[in-house]
Amino acid sequence: MQNILNAWFVQGMVKATSDMWLKGWDERNGGNVSLRLLDEEVQPFAQDFYREPRTVELTQPAPGLANCWFLVTGSGKFFRNVQLDPTDSLVLLRVSDDGRAYSIYWGLSNGGLPTSELASHFQSHSVRMKATNGGDRVIMHCHATNFMSLSYVVDLNAASFTRLLWEGSTECLVVFPDGVGIVPWMVPGTDGIGDKTAEQMASHSLVMWPFHGIFGAGPTLDETFGLIDTAEKSSEVVVKVLSMGGMKQSITTPELIALGERFGVKPWQAALEASHPHVA
Repeated sequence: MQNILNAWFVQGMVKATSDMWLKGWDERNGGNVSLRLLDEEVQPFAQDFYREPRTVELTQPAPGLANCWFLVTGSGKFFRNVQLDPTDSLVLLRVSDDGRAYSIYWGLSNGGLPTSELASHFQSHSVRMKATNGGDRVIMHCHATNFMSLSYVVDLNAASFTRLLWEGSTECLVVFPDGVGIVPWMVPGTDGIGDKTAEQMASHSLVMWPFHGIFGAGPTLDETFGLIDTAEKSSEVVVKVLSMGGMKQSITTPELIALGERFGVKPWQAALEASHPHVA
């Protein structure tokens, strides 16, 4: 008999959250991750479900996610502890058939709720499902240190900030050719920030929450972690370059275009045409 603790999705979430904590992106209970699962992936572990699932009403209906399964990090749970007790730190839930509520089938063994950013995750999942024809299944939020640091010193213009990261590391244009969206600072855990993030997720797989962190979307936990890791590495390079007096030379626009052609990706045109953001 299969045990859900050995399921690829639970083990994958344990690895992702542990790696994110080791990176220094998820202090205390900072950050949250959600993974959309297919019914056939979940049902082999039905023997581990609660006999009476707890049902919670959503603050904002998600009809586009009706009957979808999700593995999500719990509210107030420390990422460093997920590996020690996944059953307490994670939650497997299913959205109702009308999209107005969800039921908890496994996890949160000591009580509690999914991440307070669940509404934001669901809003972004709905948008990314449409944008990728169902390909994207992960939403990942963390406090990537250098990425967040740049939000304090550069103009918060999405195209010019994207251009800065593209020039900070050659692989960036290949990994996120659709660039980085930016929302204004807003109170986290609200439907409002979820709306603004989802608007950006319609055309960007990465979204900056200024002075707070990053939202990323991807098809797998590894791909989404790698997406954020790539943006954070470029941010670290840029932070160091700025501390040394700024760029004296960098990748040129023709070179960025050639890079896209070589790897078969279409760079965001606005970022190709953008200049470097003003630095405070």
